[in-house]
Amino acid sequence: MENYWGRRFAALLVDIIILTLFMYVVSAIVFLLFAQLGIFSALNYWIIIAAIIILVYFTFMEGISDSTLGKKLFKLKVKAVNGNVGYKKAFIRSLSKIYYFPLILDIILGFIFGDSNDRILDKISGTYVISENISKQKGLKNSN
Repeated sequence: MENYWGRRFAALLVDIIILTLFMYVVSAIVFLLFAQLGIFSALNYWIIIAAIIILVYFTFMEGISDSTLGKKLFKLKVKAVNGNVGYKKAFIRSLSKIYYFPLILDIILGFIFGDSNDRILDKISGTYVISENISKQKGLKNSN
């Protein structure tokens, strides 16, 4: 299996930039709203809200289209070993993305206990990342 770590990392950076811009806009709106209401203590929960936004983004995008905006840009797709990726598998494989340390640990454990191209949550969720080109070639071979 071809190694896609460079493209996967670049796709993750694109997704992080998209999420950061989105959360910047949301946080500006929320801050203005809370400033008007005088309830600044609610801003203490922003780290939890940010984690939920990240988890929803990756779960929704990979669950509905097998890729995120970053993966689409770098022509990568998430595939399931059995069946479709779906929201459940996408949710499981996205759990480590909410903070940096779990993601780094996920990658290291993937190298130790699995294929060098998979994170440990890819193994647990029964998913893997593949190039769109290979995915299209397999589709052509299966249709013949």
